[in-house]
Amino acid sequence: MASSTSPDSRRDLTKRVLPQMSLSHALNPLTAPLPLPREIFTPSERARQRFSVEGIAIVTGAGGIGLSVIRALLEHGASGIAIFDVPVSYATSLPAIDALRIDFPQAKIVTFDVDVRNEGLVNDAVDRVVEELGVVDMLLCFAGVVGCEHAHEVKPDDWKRFLDVNVTGSWFCAQAVGKKMIAQKSGGSILFTASISGHRVNFPQPQVAYNTSKAAVLQLTRSLAAEWSSYGIRVNSISPGYMDTILNEGDGLAASRAIWADRNPLGRMGDVEELSGAVILLCSKRAGRYINGVDIVVDGE
Repeated sequence: MASSTSPDSRRDLTKRVLPQMSLSHALNPLTAPLPLPREIFTPSERARQRFSVEGIAIVTGAGGIGLSVIRALLEHGASGIAIFDVPVSYATSLPAIDALRIDFPQAKIVTFDVDVRNEGLVNDAVDRVVEELGVVDMLLCFAGVVGCEHAHEVKPDDWKRFLDVNVTGSWFCAQAVGKKMIAQKSGGSILFTASISGHRVNFPQPQVAYNTSKAAVLQLTRSLAAEWSSYGIRVNSISPGYMDTILNEGDGLAASRAIWADRNPLGRMGDVEELSGAVILLCSKRAGRYINGVDIVVDGE
């Protein structure tokens, strides 16, 4: 057998036939314009319909940002939410999830123990969502890990963990959901969480592994947005700046927080609710209809 570096093997490369993606077209009903119904006359109802969110969403990560976004999705009309997270996270988020069930009794909110790094668990959970809720219309990936370490001290397992959770985990979820959306032939919306760290180098903290993972998410977004366009699946991302969450709390971060605020034109960190507008825009069937492959930076700059 010829090795991968043998002359015969290299000559075989000239015989390859590359698979080719198909872009959408003007007559595709999954990507055609979706005007507001003509029977809607009142400005308030037209405004509501423009930014309405319809259907079932899978949301990974039940932290502060994830919970805030789930509430916004329900406020704008989502009929069901399936949350994927790990038990250690649910230990603190379950009271907030119970509050969502009380505030939105008309919506079905279910939780699944899922480590997004485990492809089998992800696929099984997505199958169960379809069994229990019928379809999947949206996927929003907020599960992730963050950390800071000098580059020359980063251990292989730490590097792999950032890529596994932030990139590969997002990919496993997107692939599983994408397959369902393609089979449903109804289109859908996928939203990844990138970061300002994927656009530029943060200061003063060193975080090469995290930054690299978020840059990869940006390319994941663009690649899927093109390849899945013909199926009516829009793929976008948001890039939060420094958000005022538990990840950025503590006396040990006081000096860094002061630097972040001082270098920001608005002079402060962001509130998690300030991400909701961009999320609703990108997930809405009408307002976000022609937005695909885009990353919206929400960082006050």
